[in-house]
Amino acid sequence: MSEQVIHNLKFDDQGLITAIVQDQATNQVLMVAYMNAESLARTLQTGETWFWSRSRRELWHKGATSGNTQKVVDIRMDCDGDALLVRVVPEGPACHTGEYTCFYRGAGDSNEIGVAPERPAAPGVSVVNVDAMDLGILLQDLYQLIQERKDQRPENSYTTYLFNSGLDKILKKVGEESAETIIAAKNTGSADGRRQLSGEISDLLYHLLVLMVDRDVSLQDILTELSHRSGKPSHPKYQSNGVFPVVSFRFQWDGFRGTVYF
Repeated sequence: MSEQVIHNLKFDDQGLITAIVQDQATNQVLMVAYMNAESLARTLQTGETWFWSRSRRELWHKGATSGNTQKVVDIRMDCDGDALLVRVVPEGPACHTGEYTCFYRGAGDSNEIGVAPERPAAPGVSVVNVDAMDLGILLQDLYQLIQERKDQRPENSYTTYLFNSGLDKILKKVGEESAETIIAAKNTGSADGRRQLSGEISDLLYHLLVLMVDRDVSLQDILTELSHRSGKPSHPKYQSNGVFPVVSFRFQWDGFRGTVYF
């Protein structure tokens, strides 16, 4: 498709056209989004998918924060010229839940929207053994996911709820989780007590990361500060470009409409 063809498309009264994104290798539909003339032009110019967010009313580049970009192979229009089929090579999962495709649930599934059931790994998506993972890498992956939630604000996401509620709500949750961590620390005489404390610390770390993203404080900022306080330089593998290495896997969080993805 050339940029000249854009003028022959039938955009709706909001200037949008439906874009169906398909994996060119498997023919599986990955997602459905909307394009306007500008996002379609950028898609053609860059070779990666760009869309129009109806909720934020702005352009968004798929994978700009998550790294899960989509390399465009070709774009086809239907017989009426009011819908597009975008065939891509996906670089990671398409869905904000971490699923390979947004269409991972059957219409008869009992799970409410936003609640993600346990599923085997999707094609091309590796599930990482967190027990064997460096904590710094895990925190960086979670930080980037939280940043994506801040930018995209998907519905039925607890992280979206926190960002939409504002700084005071985030600070309140940090305070609550700090208090719960203190209480749990008083009861660590058994294996159950240690597991409870580990859970509360995990809750606290997550909410601290949300606060960091909201206030634009990076993990690199924390690494630099801790390295300065220790009098030692940070590990060389973190110094070349100021970022941590990143791996792709899925996170879940309890306590917001059941078990939900961020």
